[in-house]
Amino acid sequence: MSQSPRPPLMSLDEALSSLLSQIKPVEGAESVSTLDADGRVLAQDLVSALQVPAFDNASMDGYAVRSADLSQPDVELTVTQRIPAGHFGQALLPGQAARIFTGAPVPPGADAIVMQEEAELVSAQGPALVRFANRAAPGQWIRRSGEDVRSGQTVLQRGRKLGPAELGLAASLGRAQLLVSARPKVALFSTGDELVMPGDKRPEDMPPGAIYNSNRFFLRSLLNRMGCVVTDMGIVPDQRDATLHALQNAAEQHDLIVTSGGVSVGEEDHVKPAVQSLGALALWQIAMKPGKPFAFGHVNRVQGPGSAYFVGLPGNPVSSFMTFLLLVKPLLLALQGADQKEVVWTPMPAHFEWPKADKRREFVRVRRNLQGGLDLFPNQSSGVLTSVSWGDGVVDNPAGHTIAWGDRVHFSPFSEWLS
Repeated sequence: MSQSPRPPLMSLDEALSSLLSQIKPVEGAESVSTLDADGRVLAQDLVSALQVPAFDNASMDGYAVRSADLSQPDVELTVTQRIPAGHFGQALLPGQAARIFTGAPVPPGADAIVMQEEAELVSAQGPALVRFANRAAPGQWIRRSGEDVRSGQTVLQRGRKLGPAELGLAASLGRAQLLVSARPKVALFSTGDELVMPGDKRPEDMPPGAIYNSNRFFLRSLLNRMGCVVTDMGIVPDQRDATLHALQNAAEQHDLIVTSGGVSVGEEDHVKPAVQSLGALALWQIAMKPGKPFAFGHVNRVQGPGSAYFVGLPGNPVSSFMTFLLLVKPLLLALQGADQKEVVWTPMPAHFEWPKADKRREFVRVRRNLQGGLDLFPNQSSGVLTSVSWGDGVVDNPAGHTIAWGDRVHFSPFSEWLS
């Protein structure tokens, strides 16, 4: 009997589009302290109830003046008051100036600030007398009320991931609490009898064929960085019953299950049939390198309604790392109702050669050098995790494309992906 032809490889863009079309945000939101909201996703628009600044204020230390009094150079004015930040001054009359400091409210009647460096104290006896060498323009060195934020303005929209700038902005509006989306609950486990946890055995005591479980460590770190509540379920033995039990338990209390390894078609790969028996599974062969095999589906809950999403990542560490960044990160943003952030690719010169084109889209590990170019890590194997630690980003190399020394290539740093 002839075998049916394999389906064509799916493009990465097609896979991502299909993935996101099937994701619904996690239900629920919670109010948290603005001090503790870093990395969370805003669940409702943030609308300002006030003006920022709330009043016209000085942006420099100096003197508040009436610009009409300084229509000519070398004018002397009498200093009648001193206005530090946090205090309101009296109305300024013609011929008067007010000593003022950064952030202090501009007194009524004044319409300009002259920097103290441009003023000369003529006399400090009695009412101080100050000479201004230059003219003053209306509005100079004044921060106008509402020039940053207007009352009623939507400052941050729902779906915005909150960082230091956003938290400071929320605080400037008097918001001590923020309503944020619920954090996705993610179950993480690895499969494979060959896996050993660091600390369980010394390197010299490792049995033949055994390897340390590195994927568990970087996947857990990546999930934590994405704001997930992670349940680390450890290593599941290559046994059908154990795999079924782990998946069923994980589905009951989690929104997403992430595994690495065990989704191919070997006799010891039990994840695929287990997921299929408990829900549904699609095995995607994606036209990307590293990271071709990728599994997506769901596991139905027995004790409650609905199901948990399932993602099966490749076992090779670099493949697992890259498929997480390219596919799982957008999935997690979608679960939180967060805005999708497009990866920024910057043209940079390649200080290496890539003479052999591949049929798949390649993500080549590189590092920026002091000459403004990109150096290549010599071993691009999907099992060489050193390439990710040594490199500080990847080049997106299209399928069927070679690279000559000096060619402009598209680079994106890992810092951009992990932010």
